[in-house]
Amino acid sequence: MKKKLLFTLVLLINLLFITHYQEKLVLANEIETERSYEFLKQDYEEHLASKDMITPDISPVRIEGEEYIQDDAPADVDVYDDYEGAQQVVFTPESGTVSWLVNIPETGYYNIFIKYFPIEGKSSAIERSVFINQTSQFEGSKNIVLNRVWTSKNEIERDNNGNDIKPNQIEAPRWKEAYFEDDRGYVIEPYLFYFDKGVNTLSLESIKEPMVIDYIEIRSEQVLPTYEETLQNYKTQGYTEVKGVLEKVQAEDAVETSSPTLYPIADRSSSFTEPYHYTKIRLNAIGGERWKLNGDSITWEVDVPKSGLYNISFRAKQNFVRGMYVNRKLMINDKVPFREANNLEFVYDNKWQMVTLGHDGEDFLFYLEEGKQKLSLSVSLGEFGTLIKDVETSITNLNELYREIIKYTGPSPDPYRDYYQLDTRIPNLKGRFDSEARRLKRVVNGIINVSGEQNDRTALINKVIIQLEDFADNPRHVIKRLKEFNQNISALGTWILTVSEQPLTIDYILLHSEDAKLPKVNENFFQKIWHMIRVFIASFTTDYSTIGTVGEEGSKGRIEVWLPVPLKSRDHANVLRQLIDEDFTPNTGINVDLKLVKQEVLLPATLTDQGPDVALSLSQTLPVNYAMRNAVYDLSKFEDYDEVSNRFHPSALVPYEFEGGAYALPEEQYFLMMFYRTDIFEELSIGVPDTWDDVIDITKDLQKHYLDFYLPVGTATETTAAVNQIYATLLYQHGGQFYINDNKQSGFTEKAALDAFVDWTNFFTAYKFPVEASFVNRFRSGEMPIGIAPYNMYNTLSVFAPEIRGDWDFAPVPATVTYDENGNPEYHRDAAGSGLGMVLLNQSKNKDEAWEFMKWLTDKDTQVRYGRELEGVLGAGARYPTANMAALQELPWPTKDFKKLHEQWNNVRGIPQVPGSYMTARNLANAFFETYNNGTNPREALIDYTVYINDEITRKRKEFGLE
Repeated sequence: MKKKLLFTLVLLINLLFITHYQEKLVLANEIETERSYEFLKQDYEEHLASKDMITPDISPVRIEGEEYIQDDAPADVDVYDDYEGAQQVVFTPESGTVSWLVNIPETGYYNIFIKYFPIEGKSSAIERSVFINQTSQFEGSKNIVLNRVWTSKNEIERDNNGNDIKPNQIEAPRWKEAYFEDDRGYVIEPYLFYFDKGVNTLSLESIKEPMVIDYIEIRSEQVLPTYEETLQNYKTQGYTEVKGVLEKVQAEDAVETSSPTLYPIADRSSSFTEPYHYTKIRLNAIGGERWKLNGDSITWEVDVPKSGLYNISFRAKQNFVRGMYVNRKLMINDKVPFREANNLEFVYDNKWQMVTLGHDGEDFLFYLEEGKQKLSLSVSLGEFGTLIKDVETSITNLNELYREIIKYTGPSPDPYRDYYQLDTRIPNLKGRFDSEARRLKRVVNGIINVSGEQNDRTALINKVIIQLEDFADNPRHVIKRLKEFNQNISALGTWILTVSEQPLTIDYILLHSEDAKLPKVNENFFQKIWHMIRVFIASFTTDYSTIGTVGEEGSKGRIEVWLPVPLKSRDHANVLRQLIDEDFTPNTGINVDLKLVKQEVLLPATLTDQGPDVALSLSQTLPVNYAMRNAVYDLSKFEDYDEVSNRFHPSALVPYEFEGGAYALPEEQYFLMMFYRTDIFEELSIGVPDTWDDVIDITKDLQKHYLDFYLPVGTATETTAAVNQIYATLLYQHGGQFYINDNKQSGFTEKAALDAFVDWTNFFTAYKFPVEASFVNRFRSGEMPIGIAPYNMYNTLSVFAPEIRGDWDFAPVPATVTYDENGNPEYHRDAAGSGLGMVLLNQSKNKDEAWEFMKWLTDKDTQVRYGRELEGVLGAGARYPTANMAALQELPWPTKDFKKLHEQWNNVRGIPQVPGSYMTARNLANAFFETYNNGTNPREALIDYTVYINDEITRKRKEFGLE
């Protein structure tokens, strides 16, 4: 009887569990967007300490890619029966979440290993968030990065000036294997994830880029053998050292890299660098400043003459990180041979050096099989990783402490007031200062252990330590030194960026026996002097402004194209030159002379008939200004102009149109987005503002804590300065116009313009928004947790604010709300845009050829490739703000971020240009500062200064014969 009751009870429990599970599954399918994925706000160390540290020794538990949970997967997940030699694999798109069930034999911490194929996407690294049972277990698991494979498309070629041309970097996808690791390099070993015994759910959420997955494995913690253990194993296996072997591989002949930035570079610092020329550009090395970010990897193929034990040496130069060394991880055929190979040191020296891999005076031996083998070096932070993580933790804690302090003092406290009572108002103030001082002392000691001495990397930290110890002893000193305290925190953020960079240049690799005689590394005194003399003399005869061409000469004419400096660099020119040589000239037969020229030279050169055919990257205020002087050609005269103009958002064309003509093609377009700190908003329980009324509401909450909202102001003193984008946005949202009466008068005296001006100035006069501020620095510190800026601020924050990664987001700018006759709200989300354009000069005798070039350069495929190449060369901070609507979608933006950009772009409006319009920006700024500084009524101020705008428009229209 008892058994029956027990059986019935168990059955009922199981039925309840199944019913409950099915209900949850149905609900998840019905409301996919509300699926609950939890992000735990804890770092990796807290994650490891949260459970008993059990790392079971098990056989790998394999999860086949095609066995995903279909009910949970996005619609475009697909199974391929046969893909690049692998059977039954799953395609995962660039957005959405894919989940698998996995049965774990024992509770504990495990590594996760994946075999994936980096299928073609937008050319950036693949990013995924990892969830186990719908939980992201620690901060780092939100950003798992899987690299692509890049290679040179062709051998190094030379242009018509005799200079080497950088080979185009293309993707060379193949099946890759990788552990889930810390992409920042703070944790050297693969991440450990916690699994309960039994069935678990493993989910990967796509952040960026698609990929194909063959399988995922849950593995026991990876523990590499030491070098001594490996050496003993060599002896057990009977491996012996080779004799009389010296094999050389030129570093610039790398077969694979993890990034398109890692292409061959030119080094002219030594005549011993191979190959060498004293005046011509020779791509004779690889790495340098571009090879510095954790995980960046370069692979070479070596032809091993016979199986055995070898030494490996590099002719290398590490003249970037003074007084320190940089780290590299060595892999042979995608495997790290022993533990010490994770952290190979290249010490500082201003000269080239021969570095034989080893430690403490002992050269490592590596076993290599006869035949072609792959050697890879990847950037590793090594022991610096833990130190950098400690500094990042201090920055977070000190910023939090700073915000607590200014809650009572404001950012500029009265230095003579001594009754702020911070030590009683702020919990454990002294202890927190002391704790961070001790943490930073450990960092300094760690650097000394690494470098053997105090150096410029410790000077700043020592300065902060002294200040923190002083604050701990005398809290009243905080008031007098609060500004310096804030500056020191910001300096620590810069310190992280600097120390995280591990640049290294390599000339060649040597695979050799211990008895081999290695080449001489540097010239003697006389050789060095002769090298320097030849380079100096050649500098007087070499033309560095012309970017040479390569390949066959075209047969259909020649045009000259100018790029403006310093707005554009030689890197921009080299990328464009490469695209011209590979695509434009072969397909059109038109040759292009590309030159870097100062922008202010363009108009004088054109007026004297010395200008180019096409000028690129002009400020949006210039084309119409040049058109009124008959300096640029009306592009609308070309029969296919309408077709070409459809590539752009209508707002991008507005600044270049005048009196029925079109005088430029949009090249780049910028518009505003609103950036905000998610962590601070969560802390203060503040919602993201959707309207300007919401902005005013949250401003009250922010200012209670002495936090600010950022709106850019500027001064608009130059004739080419653009109109303030915030005012332009408000003007359009209020239904106003810049110019009225057929563009003969300013629209600033209209009611909508005056209302917009009142709203704009009120932010600064009534609500005390700061007129001047470093938004990046104050956003990082949290003093200014929200602000509006051009959308390429996204790139700046992504690259230069690593300590707040995951703690910020962006959204479209707030809307202005009006109400219809029935009292229903109407949201006006217009936003002003700006940009750069390209013009065809009137003096050109090759207008048809120039037009072909302009069409080609603004075409989607060219813009996508140009943008990807630029980002590959200059990094993510240089993501290209193309004006081509279709092209922007193909650039490597995370899917969710691009959706927000697209939402805002749909509401962007351009600012027209008219004769004398430069006075609009100038007098708008004058009216603003008249209101702000002198308390003048804003309506009266704008009306007064509009008189000057109208006078200048009238004068210029008469000057150019438009009246």
